[in-house]
Amino acid sequence: MNFTAEAPAVWDPPFAGADDCMLSADQCIVRGWHYFVRSLIEIAVIGSDEVFSWGVWVSLSRENFSRAADLWDRPGREAEKPYFGWLTTDLPIYSPTTLDLKTRVHTRPVGERPLIELELTDHPLAVEQRTGITLDRVREIAAAVFHSSSREQQ
Repeated sequence: MNFTAEAPAVWDPPFAGADDCMLSADQCIVRGWHYFVRSLIEIAVIGSDEVFSWGVWVSLSRENFSRAADLWDRPGREAEKPYFGWLTTDLPIYSPTTLDLKTRVHTRPVGERPLIELELTDHPLAVEQRTGITLDRVREIAAAVFHSSSREQQ
């Protein structure tokens, strides 16, 4: 019930050795200028108690990234106001692209990834977040993601 991107779309493997770049399980910095956090877009599965989630990366301003990093392990961080961010994960099963969708990043308790709230638009991903998806749609997403990753490995 979850698919996760390993890095923001702008990440390039050679960045791993650069002094001004960093990629961890939860945070990323590119060229000391672009800042990202791994977060979740959660979508209710209609007719069940299940939640489908996309593990995505969102860019934050330097100030908001620093603030989020300062609070990363601090109990009570969920009281923080949401941060503005841009979605920096391309989910290829959606058209148009999901890159650069506007988001609000909601900090949650320590140990939980931030929750993404997409801007209220007619983008298919934003609509699914608002209205939920069926179990058949979850299967369709799984088949598309599996098929896509199989092609990439060839």
